[in-house]
Amino acid sequence: MARTPKAGDLVHLVAFDTRTVIDDGAGNTVSGPFAEQFRDRAAFNHRGGSEAVMAARLQGRQILGVYLRSSTLTRQITTDWQMRDVREGTAYAIDAVDTETDPKWVYLIVESGRAP
Repeated sequence: MARTPKAGDLVHLVAFDTRTVIDDGAGNTVSGPFAEQFRDRAAFNHRGGSEAVMAARLQGRQILGVYLRSSTLTRQITTDWQMRDVREGTAYAIDAVDTETDPKWVYLIVESGRAP
């Protein structure tokens, strides 16, 4: 991990979403759309990008390291969730969650351009 941020570095407003569970009409439960769980301030650490060939075209991906203050809400985040930059509208798949290294921070590795 890079250096831990200061309070002034938490300039991005992000939302965290989980999939809802819905009834498919035949008595089965299936994954539904994402529903927002909470919003928080975050510090972004750009980790570079990557390119992947998808459907015979090149698609750019952005990989970020994200710091959040540790709280009961932020410690619930798992790789099944998605993160959204509220201002930009970009959705990010959560690749990794670190709640252990520094008890004051939750560190995420997220990637845009990929389904969560």
